[in-house]
Amino acid sequence: MSRSLLRSVLELRSPLTRLQPAFVLPTRTFSSTTTTQIETQTSIPASSETTPSSRPRITAQHLKPEPPSPAVASDSISQLLPLLRAQPQHYITAHIHGRPYLVTEGDQIRLPFKMPGVLPGDVLRLDRASVLGSRDYTLKGGPWIESSLFECRATVLGTESEPMRVKIKTKRRNRRSQRVTSKHKYTILRISELKILNPTA
Repeated sequence: MSRSLLRSVLELRSPLTRLQPAFVLPTRTFSSTTTTQIETQTSIPASSETTPSSRPRITAQHLKPEPPSPAVASDSISQLLPLLRAQPQHYITAHIHGRPYLVTEGDQIRLPFKMPGVLPGDVLRLDRASVLGSRDYTLKGGPWIESSLFECRATVLGTESEPMRVKIKTKRRNRRSQRVTSKHKYTILRISELKILNPTA
């Protein structure tokens, strides 16, 4: 028993082999490795003396793919828009107060609300659209199509109202009942004109 006790005491006195603390060990972060890889890929001419401050610095913007320039999009629109304009029966997805309506020329729209400030016979220009197309071609906006490419006009026909609705509201264990009436009003529009304009004009 004494020998085992002595052996345990000697083991406690002997220095333990422990790892060095984390701040002493050499570390290499992910950012440092990526910067070294990027700097090795860039070619620097040997003739010119470069200093660390004059080296080309590559940021995250250089690594992202560049979006298509608006000049390319305008060229494609100018080439394909005459083909779309030459076809008959165009349709448009117009947005009125945030609600999309897929209509063609001559269609009627029944808005689920009473549009304020309009009278029967007024002509409204719908300048917010997300889709404009025909049988074979479709022009989609991101999110909206430029108002200079099309002209859509709607004529206010008037307002309508639904029949009076009566609802009896009751509560449990309560003899009182409440009579609630509602008569919703709508605005009727007719698409009087829809044409595609020439972007060069």
